[in-house]
Amino acid sequence: MRRSRLVLFLVLVCVLVVYLTVLKRHYDSHNALPQRHPAPKGFLTPHWPTGSRGRVQFGIMFDAGSTGTRVHVFKFRVDHNKSRVPELLDESFKAFSPGLSAFAEDPPQSRAGLLQLLDFAKTKVPVQIQESTPVFLKATAGLRLLKGDQAQRLLDQVRQVFRESSFLSSDQSVSVLDGADEGVSAWLTVNFLLGAVGGAPAPASASASVGTLDLGGGSTQVTFSPSSKFVESLSSSDAQNLQNLNLFNSSYKLYTHSYLGLGLMEARAAVLGPPSAPGGAVLVSPCVSPDGGGTWEHDHILYNVRGQRTGETTGETTGETTGETTGSVLELCSRRVRSVLRDSVRPVEQQLQFYAFSYYYDRAVDIRAIDGVRGGEVCVQDYISAAQRVCAGETLSPDQSPLLCLDLVYISVLLQDLGFKPDSQLKLSRWIRGVETSWALGATFNYMNL
Repeated sequence: MRRSRLVLFLVLVCVLVVYLTVLKRHYDSHNALPQRHPAPKGFLTPHWPTGSRGRVQFGIMFDAGSTGTRVHVFKFRVDHNKSRVPELLDESFKAFSPGLSAFAEDPPQSRAGLLQLLDFAKTKVPVQIQESTPVFLKATAGLRLLKGDQAQRLLDQVRQVFRESSFLSSDQSVSVLDGADEGVSAWLTVNFLLGAVGGAPAPASASASVGTLDLGGGSTQVTFSPSSKFVESLSSSDAQNLQNLNLFNSSYKLYTHSYLGLGLMEARAAVLGPPSAPGGAVLVSPCVSPDGGGTWEHDHILYNVRGQRTGETTGETTGETTGETTGSVLELCSRRVRSVLRDSVRPVEQQLQFYAFSYYYDRAVDIRAIDGVRGGEVCVQDYISAAQRVCAGETLSPDQSPLLCLDLVYISVLLQDLGFKPDSQLKLSRWIRGVETSWALGATFNYMNL
């Protein structure tokens, strides 16, 4: 009898356990969130390793540019009560190409590159805090230039990949970065690393902020802290480019202007003009040395170009052509570049020091004006002189681009339109204190609210 009661009791217990398990699964399935949303900042804090000097915190920023995507993994030390500026301990990065916009017709094809970069980030962030580490992707001019809903479809693909990852994300973590925000974030990165903002260790000469010039593939940004005299000189429309940056318990007034379509790759396409048939006729261009030529692919269009010979008009060799035929290669190319710029950029504040990067840096390396690793200083005249030599047919390296003449003329004219004189000096740095001079660090400060 006792044995029967014991068996009956055990059966009832098993039935109760099964019932509670089914009930829990039913409840969870009806209350589960479709995706993981960021918790308020206060709830993130307990998950971070802490020490006597504060907690260690990671942030992951994907820079989706027009020619490639790069992931930056930043490691910070943050004060317990946030009374001090975060200390940047380390940066790791990895890149893949082409840019995200290259997958506009087939967004799922972007997954492989994104997963590759996420796997890299996993090797840098301790496993136990990956769920509390925010990941962001901000796209720049490459996606700004897409038509219709192509950009949105790409961003939705990224959001899905991020949701499936071990990191913390939300729909708002993935977006197109406004041109003004890109300029401000780059300014913040450079000036933080120099010590002009936030009080990071800096050389004694870094007593004031510097301006920044960023020449990307699809757009170019100009950002600096203007004087009151400069602000007073602005027209009502240009005054809209003034921004207030509130960060690190300080406020900064900035002038920033992003020129969409005036990045180097977009400028190339505008100067050359699209061929009537993809991969078809040869384009004759005044921006290629007379004996030079080659191919270049941009936005799924293959450009087959060669230089303009004496007395020859420009355009496609198979169609009706127009254009000037008199003048040197440099003169003809300068006219074409000016027709693209059309006095569309505003001169910057004079007497300020400017740091320039991206294609400004790359082309300075190409003409051997700076060291490819250490960077250095150049005068605007360095670009002008190099343009004269290259456009006249001089070869600076065995793998020289057939469009180097065009690039150097464009940079020379752009800088002069921005108000820089031939003897104006620019500081070129790819890294400061071991950190890349891009907008990624500044944007991470903003989005993580450090």
